[in-house]
Formats: sequence, structure tokens, C-alpha cells
Amino acid sequence: MSTREFCLVAGIGLSLGLGLATGAAGSDEAGLAPRSASEAVRVSARYASSVLFFKVGEITLDARFGDAGYAAESYIEAAGLAALFTDFDIRAEVSGQGGNGAREPAVYQHVERTGSKVRSVRVEFADDVARSNVEPPFGSWGVPPASASDRTDVIDPMTAFFELSRRLEGGEGCDGRLAVFDGKARYDLRLETVGTDRVRTRAWRGEALLCHAWYEPISGYDPEDYPSESELRHPLVLWLAPIAGESAYLPVRLHTRAGFGGVTIELTGLAVEPLAGG
Repeated sequence: MSTREFCLVAGIGLSLGLGLATGAAGSDEAGLAPRSASEAVRVSARYASSVLFFKVGEITLDARFGDAGYAAESYIEAAGLAALFTDFDIRAEVSGQGGNGAREPAVYQHVERTGSKVRSVRVEFADDVARSNVEPPFGSWGVPPASASDRTDVIDPMTAFFELSRRLEGGEGCDGRLAVFDGKARYDLRLETVGTDRVRTRAWRGEALLCHAWYEPISGYDPEDYPSESELRHPLVLWLAPIAGESAYLPVRLHTRAGFGGVTIELTGLAVEPLAGG
């Protein structure tokens, strides 16, 4: 497995981000009681990614949610088969505002390490136009680079699924578009509701909402990094579980047929605790 292929796995993990919302909790089967939407909570979750039957990556996340805002960190690393061929990890974090309304990121940043090479990307959303600070700087910002217009009224990859969860809570379904900027690339996630499906993972089982997310690149891509036609032909398939009744949703499985045989990411662990003063 090449580094580029594992980067695809990691990118899926970042786009998966934190499809959680204020009040998210585990299922009764996991021994976690649903919590009210106004209660501030801390959510810790683990995901495993695999290609066919081979484990290739692990994703951990820690998130805190309240009416005043949200903050979250995630860590993605090679594991299993992939760890034999690549040394790669990403640490990402985001903070922003928004309770029951739309999520509004303030700062998103990630540190990507491939072997001895390390790059830090920080995106600030102080006004309508997202602005990046990258160290060391990119050799190229893409052809064409993301313009000011492309970076206007956008959200980061981790916040994208906060917004998706909010739409589901509001009864809007998994439909519409999300405009995403990751510090260099600008893309849309075009969402479609497919139906429902019964799903079972190590951390959750039950009926889930089945959604498709079509990846549509806009700008900020170098020619060698632009997704291939085969990678764009199939959507990301998301199983979004109603974790606390119908008031909060969490992606418990994600699958894409793109690339090298298909990548599956599943929820393997979940813990929820109330935060004092929430």
C-alpha cells in the first residue's frame, strides 16, 4: 500500500470527523443512557479502518459539546497492514461556536507527519473568508489555488459532520451541500439520503440512516493529487445512527469503493460523560 493510498484512508477519517452533536450518547446496549440536548457532554470514540479484511488505520477522537460551542481533537495513524508500508499520522483539532444552530468554526488545525516530514496547517475563520497559515509552506497552492471566493462561507472537514448531524436533528435529512476548506483544497460534499439500513459494529447496533456523500473537488489541487475518475465515481456511504433517540446522530460506519479495493471505517468504542457547568 502506497503512502498516497493511506493518505486517502486518513483523508476519509478527517472528513468523517465528528458526526456528533450536543447531547450525543451511546446506545442502551453500550450501557450509556441518552442525555438531554442542553447538557454539556464529553464524547470519546474510537474507529478502525480496513481494506477488505485487513486493518490499515485507527482513529481516536475526543470532543466536548455545549450550547455555547464545541471543541474536538482527533488522531489518525497507520495500523495493521498499512503500518508495515508507511509511517503516517495526522493530529487535528477544531473549536467553534454553535449549540442547536449551525456550527461555526473559529480555528481548525492539523499536523501531518509522513516519516520525518512534518507539516502544520492552521485555518482561521475570523471573518467570512477562511485564511491558512502553513509551516513549512506548500510548494504549490494548487492549479488553480483556492480563491478568496472559494474560501468564503466555508467550514473545515471536522465541522462538516457537525453540520450534517444538525440537519438530521432538524428533520432536513441527509441532503444538500457542504462547502469545505481544509487549508489548501476546497471541495463540496454533495449529500443524498438513501434510506435506512440495519448495521452492527463492536460499539453499536441497530437501524441507521443511510446517506451518500459525493466528493466534488473545486480548487487547490495539484494535477498529481487531483482525484481520479475512479475515485470520484463512487460516493462515501455513511451509516448515521440515532445515538440519543432522534436528537443526535453519530456515523457508526463509513465505506468507499474508491481507490484500492474499498475502505471501511467502523466505530469500535464509545464513552460519554456529562461536563460540570454545562
